[in-house]
Amino acid sequence: MAAGLTASGTMASLGQRHAAEEEARAEVDVLSSRLEKTSQLTKKIEACLNRLDATGKSVREVAGPLSGETKRLQTLGNNIESVIAAIERLRQPADSKNEEEQIIRTGPEKAGLSKYLTSVQRLDRSLGEMKASNIRSTQQTIGELQRLIKSGNSQLETYFDQLLRTETPREIEPLHYVTKNKPFPLLSQDTTSRLGLINAHIGATHRQNGNPAASSGTSMLSAGSGGNAQDISPIARIYADVRGPYIASTLKNLAAASVNTTKKKNADAIYRPGTSGIGMYAQSMEGMFLAEYENICSIFTRDDWGPAFQNTCMSALNELARTLRELNSHIKGHLHTDCYLAYEVVEIINNLTGQVETRTGELKTSLNASLKPVRETAKLSLGELLDNIKRNINDLQTLPLTGATLPIVTETMQRLQTMADFLRPISAIMVSLGDGGWRAGGGTGGNISQRGGGLAGADTAPSLASFDVGADGREIFAHYCADTIDTLLNALDARARASMGRKPVVGVFIANSIAIIERMIRDSDLAPLLEPRQAAVLDPWRKKAKALYTDTCKDVSMHLLDVIHTNRGATGGGGGSGRPSSGQGGVDSAHIMKGLSSKDRESIKGKFTAFNASFDDMVSKHRQFSMEREVRKAFARDLQQMLEPLYNRFWDRYHDVDKGKGKYVKYDKSAIAAVFASLY
Repeated sequence: MAAGLTASGTMASLGQRHAAEEEARAEVDVLSSRLEKTSQLTKKIEACLNRLDATGKSVREVAGPLSGETKRLQTLGNNIESVIAAIERLRQPADSKNEEEQIIRTGPEKAGLSKYLTSVQRLDRSLGEMKASNIRSTQQTIGELQRLIKSGNSQLETYFDQLLRTETPREIEPLHYVTKNKPFPLLSQDTTSRLGLINAHIGATHRQNGNPAASSGTSMLSAGSGGNAQDISPIARIYADVRGPYIASTLKNLAAASVNTTKKKNADAIYRPGTSGIGMYAQSMEGMFLAEYENICSIFTRDDWGPAFQNTCMSALNELARTLRELNSHIKGHLHTDCYLAYEVVEIINNLTGQVETRTGELKTSLNASLKPVRETAKLSLGELLDNIKRNINDLQTLPLTGATLPIVTETMQRLQTMADFLRPISAIMVSLGDGGWRAGGGTGGNISQRGGGLAGADTAPSLASFDVGADGREIFAHYCADTIDTLLNALDARARASMGRKPVVGVFIANSIAIIERMIRDSDLAPLLEPRQAAVLDPWRKKAKALYTDTCKDVSMHLLDVIHTNRGATGGGGGSGRPSSGQGGVDSAHIMKGLSSKDRESIKGKFTAFNASFDDMVSKHRQFSMEREVRKAFARDLQQMLEPLYNRFWDRYHDVDKGKGKYVKYDKSAIAAVFASLY
């Protein structure tokens, strides 16, 4: 049973395997059939592709020339369309010329500025396009457009001039604005806006055309003005032609007043600060210049600000230069009284220059050139004043025999006091000259060495190299004052010695001068400048004056020096052992007189008599001399210190020579002290 089941299962398994193999073979046959069909299809496709490639080559060979021709035809068509469009554009200006011409002929005032400018600008663009096309048939139209544009620009310039003149008065009263501290009037905002629009158009045309009209403005700028005539536009020239005369006319009266106020009733009167009208003139000029610069900045472009401002202010600057030349001539003709005006002018114009340059960056060169003559006169005056001191003293025919001081001492110190009122400008001048620089150019004398600096050349402005950046103008001015005092005393001393000859009166003369100098320093603004160095300047002269005056004491004191031989062989003069030393208490005059021979007693009597005569003469002259209070006191003290101790010593020893009768001994110690006290 089991064996049968096994055989039966085996047969079934074999059958199944046989069936699977048959199915696999059938599938293989199907795949092989399909593969064969695919291979045949591939061959057919390859054949088709080969035929298609051959056909494509033929098509390309035929279609290539047709494509190139088509492109050329397209380019030609585009060019034709562009030419037609250009022709249309070129025809437009000619077509619209009549309309634009009507606007131009109407004028900017009637047509309206904005509409008028737009019309002119359209004509400018049309003209540019026509010129770029270079088509011969448009040449006539180009010429017509150019004439139309020129007419339009000309009318704009005329309208600019008209607008500007309408709002520009002939002149104004500048003192009304200066004295009330009010700003100077400006052009209205509406006017500056319209003027700015016109300038923008004309300026652009001016630059586009290569500055054709610049040469006509060359004469507007003088040498040294700091501007360039080639930079000015036609509109800027019109502006300068209108506003320049307005500024000059407004300032004209102040310019004349600056000169007229220098004329004095008393020609010898010293100029006082603020007397001249130059200060008000400069303030008005500053206000007008700054207001005008603000107008210019509102109308013109940045590149035109400088040239327009220079040209507008040129007439006023020329008038300023003329005014300063007149002032300079007056100063040079009255240098010793009006040199201070030169210092004031230097300060005022320097301040004006600084203010204008700070606010505008312009006019510095022009203003400096105008000031130069006065500045040079101010520099030269310092040395000239020193030389004048010596000339005036040397020209004196006589000197006061009483030793009284001369007016030139007071005048010289008053001059220095007045200079101190102008310390700011003088300090600047001193720095530019350098310490001792006032001696350059012919100055002589003085004890202060020339330690640097000097006058700039006549045709050159001071350079930075000529300034000591560490210099103190006040200190240099103090040196100048010391030099002036020393020059004065030197000249007085030399003249007094030559004229008087007598030493005491020369001493009084010098001492009086020193006293006045000290007093005028102490009671003025010179004190802080000169008191620190006053002793160094005056003490040597004070010692010289004292030596000259007290020289007479030598003659008086000679009568009080005794060389007496007593019977005991003691020597006089306080040097011998048999006689008490001078000033020693307890001197017995009677005892000393007993020890003298009759000859020595007669000598002592003669000495008292001679002393009395010479002392009385000295006292009389002292009282006759004209002395300043402090001089009389000082000299009296000097006489007392030199003579009283000698006389007291001599009196102590020999007053018993006339037994108190007063025949020979005129003064006792209290009497001679009273005489000395009366000399103070």
